[in-house]
Amino acid sequence: MSEAQTQKAPGSDEIVTLIVKHRVKAGFEAAYEAWLRNIVSVAGRTEGHLGVDVIRGKNAGLDMFTCVLRFCSTEAMQHWLDSPQRQSLIDEAAPMLADGDQTEVNPVNEFWFAPLADAASPPPRWKQAVVSLLVILPHTLLVPLLWGPLLKLNAFLSNYLVATFLITLTIVVSVVYVCMPAATRLFAPWLTASQPREHLESNANSPR
Repeated sequence: MSEAQTQKAPGSDEIVTLIVKHRVKAGFEAAYEAWLRNIVSVAGRTEGHLGVDVIRGKNAGLDMFTCVLRFCSTEAMQHWLDSPQRQSLIDEAAPMLADGDQTEVNPVNEFWFAPLADAASPPPRWKQAVVSLLVILPHTLLVPLLWGPLLKLNAFLSNYLVATFLITLTIVVSVVYVCMPAATRLFAPWLTASQPREHLESNANSPR
């Protein structure tokens, strides 16, 4: 198992995304898919596992499978990476993989419109613009209304620059950390409509 390359260390209460890429040797496609179903089922029973998306593509003529697993914390993700169950399953898959087991770690809020597989391309810009508009427009309409009564309570807060800063800060924080990640997950089938994609939700709320 290769070591995950951590681009940023999320806090223990931040959803973290584990990206696993496997390029499958020719002739092993059916065996790998059966193996993949098994490891997804095993991962789904791991505490802190929130679900997984599987994206199928092509890379240098071979099938590429990109698995995007979500965990409730870095600790939960690391527990799965270090688990004997995963190590055993990765050893089982090794003969089927052209480049071994490739893993990366990303905070979920850095994962907006970036392609999830080497063979995939980002969504068309017009689709990115539509989703961004759907997220930002309600904020520009509602946030000033919500701040309005508070800004009128104090002369300093009602200053144009201060009021604009507070409203903009509220919009940016809400969009970046809450609404945009949720919107990209919600619209993922539409954003990546041209890419084969299988959504495999773990039974995250089932008893462990």
